[in-house]
Amino acid sequence: MAMDVIDYRVIGSEMQFVECELDPGEAMVGEAGSLMYMEAGITMDTLFGDGSQSSSGLLGKLLGAGKRLLTGESLFITVYTNAAPQRQKLAFAAPFPGKILPIDLRQFDGQLICQKDSFLAAARGVQIGIAFQKKLSVGFFGGEGFIMQRLEGDGLVFVHSGGTVVRRELAAGEVLRVDTGCLVATAGAVDFDIEYVGKIKTALFGGEGLFFARLTGPGTVWLQSLPFSRLASRIFAAAPQMGGQREEGSLLGALTPGLGNVFDGDND
Repeated sequence: MAMDVIDYRVIGSEMQFVECELDPGEAMVGEAGSLMYMEAGITMDTLFGDGSQSSSGLLGKLLGAGKRLLTGESLFITVYTNAAPQRQKLAFAAPFPGKILPIDLRQFDGQLICQKDSFLAAARGVQIGIAFQKKLSVGFFGGEGFIMQRLEGDGLVFVHSGGTVVRRELAAGEVLRVDTGCLVATAGAVDFDIEYVGKIKTALFGGEGLFFARLTGPGTVWLQSLPFSRLASRIFAAAPQMGGQREEGSLLGALTPGLGNVFDGDND
């Protein structure tokens, strides 16, 4: 199935969204909850699976839905089609602060491997499947486990990352070690393995965890500076665990957490 050619522009700095313009009859697929707005001529249709098995029958649709379920996504995906006689616009928003990466699959032999929750939207016809990690060490200690998303086709996909994103081109045999949560996507023949930090003291007190992701070229990798798991853990650590207020930045709050709640009128 031929992919639709999508015109787009990424808007914003830290909280980005991507605005796409569809010709009459063109369509896109979007992850559930990613839509920001759409013009009147755009129609919505919810499909079972990943939206690429429209003519493959019930079995193909069940397989597509099963792939999405394994990656932690919804069983359904939304297709947005321009039913108007003129061009129409729609936009998809990022779920948390970061960058939206427009990636043309034709530049990477029609395939991209990415984190299972990074897919945002794509041109109609892109297949959204699963990629199993072949090594047990990656499955147990790689942060993302055995399963990542495999995006296939010859169209445009939009992937979201946290914080600032950097693209690295790895030569054949070149090795890059990264925090397991900072990996967004890989393309080409990049080998993904797990490496122990090496020293017990570093593992226990270094604050970087027990394992690194070891990426070996050749190929392209995209890295993010702020994984959502890291952001969520900081928010959770800063939030009051038992309700009430926390005296941030004060000696009183550090030494006597909860003492400030005596004066806030919520205690009997």
